[in-house]
Amino acid sequence: MKTNAILRGGACALLIIFASVSRAQDYPTKPVRLVAPFSTGAMQILAHIFSENLAPLLGQPVVVDYRPGAAGNLGMEIAAKAPPDGHTLALVTSSHAIAPVLNPKVRYDLLKDFALVSFVATVPNLVVVHPSLPVKTLKELAQLARNNPGKLTYGSGGTGSFTHLTNELFRALAKAEIVHVPYKGGSIALTNILTGEVDMVVVTVPATLPFVTTGRLRALAVLSPERLPQLPNVPTSAQGGMPELVSVAWYGVVAPAGVRPDIVTRLNAEIAKIMKNAEVRQRLAKLGIDPVGSTPAAFQEFIRAEVTRWSRVIREARIQIE
Repeated sequence: MKTNAILRGGACALLIIFASVSRAQDYPTKPVRLVAPFSTGAMQILAHIFSENLAPLLGQPVVVDYRPGAAGNLGMEIAAKAPPDGHTLALVTSSHAIAPVLNPKVRYDLLKDFALVSFVATVPNLVVVHPSLPVKTLKELAQLARNNPGKLTYGSGGTGSFTHLTNELFRALAKAEIVHVPYKGGSIALTNILTGEVDMVVVTVPATLPFVTTGRLRALAVLSPERLPQLPNVPTSAQGGMPELVSVAWYGVVAPAGVRPDIVTRLNAEIAKIMKNAEVRQRLAKLGIDPVGSTPAAFQEFIRAEVTRWSRVIREARIQIE
């Protein structure tokens, strides 16, 4: 009797697994939209790679929908309102986790309004200045700012963006008054430092690497624990005298909350294949992007830790949304 009950239980479990697999195989039934809240830098690169590599794995086109604006929050609000059927995904980055902490007006919560699919990549940030600025180290930049209160400017991808938060952390550590110039996206901030309209920006490696290597911008420090192979002569923030100034952008894939668990499992498995692809990994490494993968649960744990860390930084540095 007990053996029969166990066999019946096992058979039911197998039926559930097969049903789940069958349902996952029915997905997707139409093109998948991948919302990208930023249209430049690492996000643009990752969006292109996922649209190119995920489509054949899913058997449907993956169309990138660039929705920049409001420091990346516009695209996230659009994605959060999409039907939770797995046909709308979004690329998320560091700023999306901390946005609700910085700004109570943000109309989404990454941990409540989305199903986390996978952690996909990390990208170190750089502190870069216009070559006309007479500084070559973080210490020299901090000293110049202290000697000229309110005269230096830094650009960001918008008030409340991750670049804004990191710049504010530098300002607090430097104990200097530096004027914030927010733009509607990191690409505009990058354009404006190239023309000399702002003095400094914090920006990801892929977005600025061509300009640093050609001398159009000067990199003072990489904000990660280790130097970059692409920029071996650029010191880390710790080597530059500011060990607290660590800022590594991260990226992941999410879907609107309520999406079926079997779809999340399917997407996580397909994304893992992409991130393990040798050609993809080599391509990303050349650009300073470190490909990673994770389970949805591990991704959630990571985000919670990031929110805790940056919330503490915000309080200690007294950072406020203007």
